[in-house]
Amino acid sequence: MSAAFPLADADKCVKCALCLPHCPTYRVSKDEGESPRGRISLMQGLATGGLELTPGLLTHIDQCLACRACEAVCPAEVPYGKLIDAMRYELRQRGHDEPLHARIFAFFMRGNGRRRFTHHLLRLSESLGLTGLVLRSGPAPWRRLARLLPMVPKPRRWQSVYEPRKKSGERVSLFLGCVADISQPQVTASAIALLNAIGIEVHIPEGQGCCGALDQHTGRPAKARELARASLAAFTGDEPVLGTASGCTASLVEYDQTVGTEGQAFALRAQDISAFLAHHSTVSKLEFKPWNTRALVQAPCTQRNVLKSEKAGFDLLTLIPGLKLKPIPASLGCCGAAGSYMLTEPEKADAFAETYADFIQEQKAEVLFTSNVGCAMHLRAALARRGIRIPVLHPIEALAQQLPDALYVPGLDITTRGR
Repeated sequence: MSAAFPLADADKCVKCALCLPHCPTYRVSKDEGESPRGRISLMQGLATGGLELTPGLLTHIDQCLACRACEAVCPAEVPYGKLIDAMRYELRQRGHDEPLHARIFAFFMRGNGRRRFTHHLLRLSESLGLTGLVLRSGPAPWRRLARLLPMVPKPRRWQSVYEPRKKSGERVSLFLGCVADISQPQVTASAIALLNAIGIEVHIPEGQGCCGALDQHTGRPAKARELARASLAAFTGDEPVLGTASGCTASLVEYDQTVGTEGQAFALRAQDISAFLAHHSTVSKLEFKPWNTRALVQAPCTQRNVLKSEKAGFDLLTLIPGLKLKPIPASLGCCGAAGSYMLTEPEKADAFAETYADFIQEQKAEVLFTSNVGCAMHLRAALARRGIRIPVLHPIEALAQQLPDALYVPGLDITTRGR
């Protein structure tokens, strides 16, 4: 085992078991190898040479969602996210890699040119009816992948600056992300509309790309550092950097760990957009149009366990008159999306999503809100398998759609599309 593995951090775990009720995989299996302390014991055994690398051990590490619910409740403050990332790097060095289709997906999301090519290819597939053909009669794994995709909107070209009608003197930069920029451009448009409505100037720097999370959490730290440094080069200045996808934002706020001291200032600037707006006094002064509907609000794992802003989206949505809101209980745990987990562990991921689908169906929800693009894709697909087709929206979308007519920004399309 490489000396790079943070054994001292693993040794902080006293095996107290307080994490067990919060671990999704342990709750299902009741297997210690599927628990945080069990996995840490396996990591320690490999790091010290006390354990051999076996298929069973690999399975326990692979099946970890890396939701970091254990980290959020750990009295010893064991950095579990750091440990699982380091272990997956070590396993990669030993020749254990993630499935090919997940590696291909990460490859096409890294580069802006490759991502644009993917976007146009998905649009072409839809227009030719190939996506529909796969959904109707393709092999089961292909049907599952096609179901994860919403209807892919046409590519958008963003301006570098969006100025409000009435300037407050504040300015922010928006982080677009990779998957989110392809599948949810209306969320970016909604963010611009809402920020402009309260007098904030919005900048969208050129040259930004993937945050690096897909590589960081699957054992490719060098590639993650490369992508992080590209973000640092794109987002100069000192204004807040707002992310609309909680998974991306969770990566941005930890750039001090990804690239060291050069990422510290950026990590402090990065914020979840819902948290930023929930703490902005001007938002509550807006008179949003009523929306009479029943809605459930999911706080993604990254928002709850890393960003610590799980209430922000819910609090913002309470500003919309008539919206009957209920939070999805944290006891349901991870929805199973978990970055590329929904690609690498499809059966496990879908089983977690079915728990959510059961709850959503029981509650007769008419709208589902979530602040992470992966969760949105995964839960939309789970509901579609049951024939339930309700809007799955980011809280920012609802707020923008319910803005007073006088505050809309001309030319911004904030409409939502979905399969």
